[in-house]
Amino acid sequence: MIPTSVHAENIFEDMDAFAQYPDIAQIMAEKVTFEIGDYTFDIYYGYKGSLDSMGSDHVEPVLSSMIINEERKSIEIVMEDVPEKTDFWVRIPHEVLYAEGEKFRVLVDGVDIRYDLINYPNDYVIGFIISDTTKNIEIIGTRIIPEFGTFVILTLGLSILGLVYFVRSSFVNKFTGTNLLK
Repeated sequence: MIPTSVHAENIFEDMDAFAQYPDIAQIMAEKVTFEIGDYTFDIYYGYKGSLDSMGSDHVEPVLSSMIINEERKSIEIVMEDVPEKTDFWVRIPHEVLYAEGEKFRVLVDGVDIRYDLINYPNDYVIGFIISDTTKNIEIIGTRIIPEFGTFVILTLGLSILGLVYFVRSSFVNKFTGTNLLK
């Protein structure tokens, strides 16, 4: 018997919106949220076996802080505790950190290390190994937000120069008496 009509019921019809995560790892991952201007960016991270070890006595590493370093065009991560050598991954939106030719630099305690990279449509996943002595991690790109582009800096500079010229010429005319000769 072949069905002639199929009836599907929308179980989410009473909800205002429904969104699906890109993958199961992101659902279970920890995240740090950066608020920059009117935008928020979530950076997800996790460890080897973070899904496998749920509900067990397995002790996972503890991330102390994650910051954006505009000057170095990087994301700096400080680890509080890493109980054993493990894989560590970070999922970073393209808008937050970008590397020309996908050539990031990853420094673990100041040492340049190798990493794996997965490029999704909207973000990168960078994975690498950290040891039980790891304290500082830095992922360096070629562009980071918030970053003022050359055009913005040039416009700001020209605006300041124009303002200085206007104020100076008004000040000189007022006190040199050039208006008295008219």
